[in-house]
Amino acid sequence: MIIAFIPARGGSKSIPKKNIKLFCNKPLIYWSLLALERSSKVDLIYVATDDDEIKSTVMSFNFNKVIIYDRDPENATDFASTESVILEFLGKHYFDENDLFILVQATNPFITSEDIDNAIEQLIKQGSDSMLSCVRIKRFLWNDDGTPLNYDFMMRPRRQDFHGILVENGAFYINRVGNIKKYKNRLSGKIAIYEMKEYSFFELDEEDDWIIAEKLMYKHILSKRSIPIIKLFLSDVDGTLTDGGIYYGENGEELKKFNTKDGMGFELLRKAGIKTGLITRENSKIVELRAKKLQVDYLYMGVKDKFSAVREICEKENISLENVAYIGDDINCKEVLLNVGLSACPADAAEEIKNIPNIIKLSKEGGKGAVREFIDIILGKCYA
Repeated sequence: MIIAFIPARGGSKSIPKKNIKLFCNKPLIYWSLLALERSSKVDLIYVATDDDEIKSTVMSFNFNKVIIYDRDPENATDFASTESVILEFLGKHYFDENDLFILVQATNPFITSEDIDNAIEQLIKQGSDSMLSCVRIKRFLWNDDGTPLNYDFMMRPRRQDFHGILVENGAFYINRVGNIKKYKNRLSGKIAIYEMKEYSFFELDEEDDWIIAEKLMYKHILSKRSIPIIKLFLSDVDGTLTDGGIYYGENGEELKKFNTKDGMGFELLRKAGIKTGLITRENSKIVELRAKKLQVDYLYMGVKDKFSAVREICEKENISLENVAYIGDDINCKEVLLNVGLSACPADAAEEIKNIPNIIKLSKEGGKGAVREFIDIILGKCYA
């Protein structure tokens, strides 16, 4: 068995609530959990925390492998070591001595599932006892006494000829359960190095780290990440499936205008095997009739907390938020748009919504084919 372990206490001092502070529009801990969830080798992921808000945030991701572990108060103080909470955890669980244990730190969001899988394969192939992740930096280092640490200044090499030096980036450490219990340390025996890209050097401990790391994340990882596998398509109604207008008949009846092209999009989603649903704050017979016409799998009306509704549907479908596509146009959709795998907004959406990083800003307005445009993007990228 391969167990992953993320310590995430709530008492961060340098950056309050650091583990769940938004990083590239997701709580920081999300990125490490996503890598482990997608790993083909990791069996279980434990998040060791003392904080109810962290617990709630982690569980909202609906990852299948994740389990919350309530760490003891004495191992959640400013003075407690990471080793102390690891040993506490292992002392309360019964794993085989040969099981692999991966310590992953949420403060390095650059880790990927490929890193995890490749590192495990390398460890086993090399026959090493433990492993840590490092980056190679090509910087000339000096001692306090004015002597060079890693080069001869009389024969200063060109950067391209300089081999550099390996530095821990704090992303992950791997060892056997038995070794950790015996040596009371994350590393022991013959230690292997897994080399990660130089941009993954940054750990998020200070505010300036955050600014730099977000730019690096967008450049090196998010810009290259493919569209997630969409299993559920959800849409707001007013301003999205409609133009946001309300029409009244002579007898005071309320009318709304829908677009037939959007309706065809829902039919295409059904044929592709993707579940669908509508979520709206309104309680409207018109919406109920439209939902029936569209043959959606879920209809939530009169909803004030749309994100809770989305999480409820995910639990019913046993899927992750990463597998959800959502389109909305105003601030009551913002929390959903920030947390699902793929988000979009009509061309006439509120500015606050259009400014969400990575959101797909559609060319069509609400009620004028914006939903169909989003659906075509999903189907085109998923099934091309």
